[in-house]
Amino acid sequence: MAEKLDDAARAKAVASLADSGWEDVQGRDAIHKTFVFKNFTRAFGWMTQVAIVAEKMDHHPEWSNVYKTVEVTLATHDVGGLSELDVTLAQKMDRLAQ
Repeated sequence: MAEKLDDAARAKAVASLADSGWEDVQGRDAIHKTFVFKNFTRAFGWMTQVAIVAEKMDHHPEWSNVYKTVEVTLATHDVGGLSELDVTLAQKMDRLAQ
């Protein structure tokens, strides 16, 4: 089972993701990023790829899609905040978006 990141590990993780656009969610122990693609097909294709990865990880994002924009929030509900699962999924999302 995942464990909630302690303050030091959380700060390090968020800092490592900040360069690629991930940000803290105000009032919640979560991170957020807006992905913008060339068009709807690319956005939906990326979401499909991420869905397969997330299912294999048994860790699913909160997300929404409007045309070419996908809003993503990551947190591990079982632990009430960020875990290594969120960091790993964020990194995989970034790689798939390239």
